[in-house]
Amino acid sequence: MADLNEIMSERRQLINVAYRLLGSLADAEDVVQETYARWYAMSRAQQEAVESPGAWLTTVASRICLDQLRSARARRERYVGEWVPEPLPENATGVTDPADRVTLDESVSMAFLVVLDSMTPAERVAFVLHDVFRYPFGEVAEIVGRTPAACRQLASSARKRIGDARPSTAPDAQRAGLVRDFKRAWEAQDIEGLVGLLDPDATAVGDGGGVVNAAPHPIVGGPDVARYMANLAVRASGVTLVERTVNGDPGLVGVLDGTTVVVMAFDVAGDRISRIWAVLNPEKLRPWG
Repeated sequence: MADLNEIMSERRQLINVAYRLLGSLADAEDVVQETYARWYAMSRAQQEAVESPGAWLTTVASRICLDQLRSARARRERYVGEWVPEPLPENATGVTDPADRVTLDESVSMAFLVVLDSMTPAERVAFVLHDVFRYPFGEVAEIVGRTPAACRQLASSARKRIGDARPSTAPDAQRAGLVRDFKRAWEAQDIEGLVGLLDPDATAVGDGGGVVNAAPHPIVGGPDVARYMANLAVRASGVTLVERTVNGDPGLVGVLDGTTVVVMAFDVAGDRISRIWAVLNPEKLRPWG
C-alpha cells in the first residue's frame, strides 16, 4: 500500500491539473481535497488493489473537474458581468509549501486559459491531459468516457482553437516594457500615451463578479480602451499599481490601503498591447493577500 508521503507527493500534480482544467485555484484546491477524501474513504484492501496511486488520484481529480465543467455553464449564466479565470501570482498560493504551487508556464497564461474556457468540457479535459500533461489517449478515454479515437479528435479540435488564438511569443523583456509603459501612462492619465501602447483592435475585459463595479461588457478598440483606463485612473486615485508576475507573464497589481483590489493581465500583438484582463472580484484575489 502506498504510504502517506507517496500519496501526498501527488498534491502538486493534482493542483496543476485541476487549475488548468477549471481556471480557479480555489476550485482546484477543493477538487484536490475531495480527491484525497475519496482515497482515504476506501478500505485498506481497496487501496492495496490500486496499482498506481498517482494515476488513480489524477483520474479521480480529472473526473471531478469534468463534472464541475459540465455544470459551469449554468453557474456562468448566474455570474454577474464577464468571467475571467482566477489570476495566479508567482508564488501561486501565497504559502511556502512548494506542493501547493502551480507550475507557471504557457499553459497557465491568461490568454491560454481564456481559450481553454471556450472549449467544451470534454475538449478541455482531453487537450489538457494529453497535450499539456502527456497522458495517453487510452487513459484520457477512461476519464472522459469516450473512445481513444474520439478523445484524439477532441484534442485535435481543441488544438485548432489554441492555434487560432495563440498567445503572444513576444520576448518577456518587450512584454514587461509595454506593461511598465502602460503603468506610467495610466498613472499620468495620459490618453494619447495609452493609445500609442494599445493595438487599434485592443480589448479590455473586467471581472467584478457583481461584488465590485466593473465594465459589464468587453471594451473594444484602442482609443475606447485608453479613454476608459484614463477615466478609471481618475476614479481610482489612491490605488498604487505594482509590477508583478501574473500567470507567468508581466502584469500589474493595484493595491489600496495594503489590500489587492485589482490584478491586470496582458497579451501582446506585435509591439502593442492587444488584450487586458482586469480581475476585481475579491473572491478571485484571495491568493494575492
